[in-house]
Amino acid sequence: MQICGQMSFISHSELSKFSIQLFSAMGASKDDSKIASDVLISADLRGIDSHGVSRLISYVKLWESGRINMSPNIKIVRENKSTFTIDGDSGLGLIVAPRAMEIAIDRAKKFGSGWGAIKNSNHFGIAGYHAMKALPYDMIGMAMTNATPLIPPTNSKQAMLGTNPISYAFPTKNERPLVIDLATSSVARGKIEIARREGRKIPKGWMIDKHGNISQNVNELKEGGMLTPLGSMEELGSHKGYALGCLVDILSGVLSGGNFGKWVPPFVSFLPLLPNLPGKGLGHFVGAMEVDGFRSVEEFKTNMDIWINSFKSAKRVDENKPIYVPGEIEFNIEEKRLKTGIPLNDKVLKDLYKIGRKFAIEL
Repeated sequence: MQICGQMSFISHSELSKFSIQLFSAMGASKDDSKIASDVLISADLRGIDSHGVSRLISYVKLWESGRINMSPNIKIVRENKSTFTIDGDSGLGLIVAPRAMEIAIDRAKKFGSGWGAIKNSNHFGIAGYHAMKALPYDMIGMAMTNATPLIPPTNSKQAMLGTNPISYAFPTKNERPLVIDLATSSVARGKIEIARREGRKIPKGWMIDKHGNISQNVNELKEGGMLTPLGSMEELGSHKGYALGCLVDILSGVLSGGNFGKWVPPFVSFLPLLPNLPGKGLGHFVGAMEVDGFRSVEEFKTNMDIWINSFKSAKRVDENKPIYVPGEIEFNIEEKRLKTGIPLNDKVLKDLYKIGRKFAIEL
């Protein structure tokens, strides 16, 4: 461990070892513990700190409350050639979603594409991890999930949708893969948590209070506030972000038989589930497509390289500010953090030490 100011830098291998031991102590198999750890550490390496090891304490609390099954019987409950539905048996999404993506890839090898709807799951980490699992097979990967309701429809003051992220991953020839991974809200909830931990104000447009007024109060969620849809306000196109959030909710929840809308289970253990749930657990949707069903893989990957370079060479507003393609910044951060370690602030580090003491695991 290396300490710099209020940040401590810990190698990804140390954090991986700690996470694997923790998941094993909670009852996960060796293989499942490794998969769950890989998803978490991938988030931290790629700079998506809101979805990395900082989430461990929440997973522990959900497990302690009986909301997460660490040894689930993950099974296909309906299928038809390229499509299937999985019941995750209340398993950790970090385990359930990668298993579903493996099945989607296998179906794509046989039928050209594979599409999986998942119900009865939990939080699955960063969507990009699951989409990128298709890349080694020269496939286009896709993953999305619904989440705790924190976002109102445009012109509403009732939370009905989660941050509902979408990710697509595209293979390339010589360039790094192009990975789109975004929340359908103005900001991911985890970034609010990071701002709160660091004592920072949040930008205007990220959040509204319980009356529907713009708020910069980082604690607004605790007081009944909500995040805004992608676009922030109606005049800035929030109805488009709202529509994208609906798309994710329907494919992940309605199609799978999971919960949807206001009934999606909260990611905190202290909030009860709503009565009369229409489905089972949290829902995801994953997919994989073989490129060569559309054109030759070589031609596609060559043109992806051309596409990337043409966008990066577009005329700049400021010559000192580079143009990035989706996923590029995350790959840059990953390269750096593999060398320097993953930065953790004092609050996250204290949480990890607290968990370590509880399960007799050293960090």
